Amino acid sequence: MPPAKKRKTAAAKAAPVEDAPETTNAASQSPEPVSTEEKTQSNQENQTATGPGAETTQTNPEANVSKADDRLARFRALQARAKQSSNHNLAEATKESQRLASDPSALTAIHRKRDVAAHKLLKAETEESGADFERKRAWDWTAEESERWDKRVKKRAAARDNNAFQDYRGESNKVYKRQVQQNLTPDMERYERDKMAAIEKAAASGGLDIVETEDGELIAVDKDGSFYSTADSTNFINNKPEKAAVDRLVDDLKKAEENRLKKRKERMAENGDDGDVTYINEKNKQFNQKLNRFYNKYTAEIRDSFERGTMI
Repeated sequence: MPPAKKRKTAAAKAAPVEDAPETTNAASQSPEPVSTEEKTQSNQENQTATGPGAETTQTNPEANVSKADDRLARFRALQARAKQSSNHNLAEATKESQRLASDPSALTAIHRKRDVAAHKLLKAETEESGADFERKRAWDWTAEESERWDKRVKKRAAARDNNAFQDYRGESNKVYKRQVQQNLTPDMERYERDKMAAIEKAAASGGLDIVETEDGELIAVDKDGSFYSTADSTNFINNKPEKAAVDRLVDDLKKAEENRLKKRKERMAENGDDGDVTYINEKNKQFNQKLNRFYNKYTAEIRDSFERGTMI
């Protein structure tokens, strides 16, 4: 019958639906199989956690204490070293500030005054005792040193007396001597090196013979007269100065130019020409000075206004 068939079909469909959750729960409650690789990895981790290192850490506290003491000792040594360096730097900075605060010229003057006072005191004491001061002072020096000193004092006195301008020739002579004294420092090492190179070159070319005398002295014999320089020799044109010598010459020329400009500026300031040059010759200069004497008091405001406008 149709109604009965419908009920039976509905009941048959409902039964499997109710059994499905039970099957799912049973599947979820069943344990999953563990692979062999995962078991091996977990065993290795357990062995690592409970290995010899862990036992050493737990059973050797004395080693940890000794390491901590070593670190503390090194830290304290570094602290002491830093403190010592700081104190040294502070002391050096204090000395440097004191040195910069003091005037070197003032210290030199004080030392000179002290030496002069000591000299005068010794001379007075020697004269009171009835002895010869110059003779007593000469005991501390040899004859050669005394002669050199007297020569030096005489030379300085002559230079001091010859300081005033006499003529251009004498002024040029003084400048030449000063430049020779300051810049002409012979380089003996280079001289000996160039000399040996020239001797070897002449000996190799056959123009020079080295002869040994009975005393063992070596003498250079010039065969064709080309080794030793004469008035007609032109070997000096092959000389190439060093870079340091060229730089020294350039610096000397720059200093001479600066001194010339400085003296020119001083002369112009003495004549009242330290301002702008407003003349073309000496006659025009005198005319401008005459105009300034008569009209400066009237044109001062105009010139000041013009200068302010130019500056703006």
